[in-house]
Amino acid sequence: MATLEFTASPGHTLGVELELQLVQSHDFDLARDAAELLARLEKVRLPGAVKPEITESMIELNTSVHTRHDALSAELGQMRDAVVKEAGMLNLRVCGGGTHPFHSWTARRIFPTERFRHILDRYGYLAKQFTVFGQHIHLGCADGDAAVYLVHMMTRYVPHFIALSAASPFYQGEDTSFHSSRLTAVNAFPLAGHMPFVADWAEFNEYFDKMRAFGVVESMKDFYWDIRPKPEFGTIEIRVCDTPLTVARAAALAAYAQALAKWLLEERPRPALRAVYLVNAFNRFEAARFGLRGQLIDPFEERKRPLADDVLDALAVVAPHAEALGSAEVLAGLAAEVRRGYSDADWLRERFAANRSLAHTVRESAALWAGDKPRDSG
Repeated sequence: MATLEFTASPGHTLGVELELQLVQSHDFDLARDAAELLARLEKVRLPGAVKPEITESMIELNTSVHTRHDALSAELGQMRDAVVKEAGMLNLRVCGGGTHPFHSWTARRIFPTERFRHILDRYGYLAKQFTVFGQHIHLGCADGDAAVYLVHMMTRYVPHFIALSAASPFYQGEDTSFHSSRLTAVNAFPLAGHMPFVADWAEFNEYFDKMRAFGVVESMKDFYWDIRPKPEFGTIEIRVCDTPLTVARAAALAAYAQALAKWLLEERPRPALRAVYLVNAFNRFEAARFGLRGQLIDPFEERKRPLADDVLDALAVVAPHAEALGSAEVLAGLAAEVRRGYSDADWLRERFAANRSLAHTVRESAALWAGDKPRDSG
């Protein structure tokens, strides 16, 4: 009997988790009102779930399981509208983005659950500094072996998701020069990084058993990897994305991940390659620092190339699968943004350049999230 039983997921299913910022309406600093908002939302009938996150300035939206982008997008929109409405009743605003531009981590309070208190006891100040906001994408797999293969193969595309979701150029009141500064907070944890290069689910179970026997982990939740298997859900979970500034962008990223997964699992274009992990640190740094303007080392072709070109090539390859999944138009829109070289990080910098106030930038970001209106791209 395997230590971790993998629950099979039929078809090419997907789901999304979105960590959101709660901000005060008078100064647009982070609020501490997650408990009050969650209490109101318990009385609202929603298709997914809204949960607490590690500090009282955050909440997390969890969608139900979907097979198509349009249904996922509609559900996210419904959840967004309910959260914005109930937050407004508490005089709060809600934002996307991977970091709050100017809050002080010392002002944060840990949400009072046993797990979050354990994280504070274990990791100290890193727990409060973990007030960063990400999008997690779950992709269904038929079995554990498929999940291991998909984690290894999707790691090659981690820089795509970092660059496409980048929305955290500001941190602690400063322009970081990064497109995604959020990842530096994740990197501080000792169990961040990537899954080991195991051959199959049986070998992964051997690794997990050893780590648990050493007392390093108790469950899969203890791994802060870029991509990790979630055997109880029958998925892999991509964890590198900043929370986008709009629901539309979040749904588009999920659609891209779904099309990639369908292509990789159905066509098995290449065997898993250990060299993917040799260049992973370089590739993810390039994407976090420079966004779509970064470089990428392709470990299969053994060459360096512009990241944006690599994204466009991948979008073209998965286009037939996107067509079958009903997301071809969405991915075409994503490709158009890549050609413009424009991201949420660029939008945030443009708004700050126009108004010279990070508080005003957060106010505009909250308005964008609430209305999900198209961004101006200059």
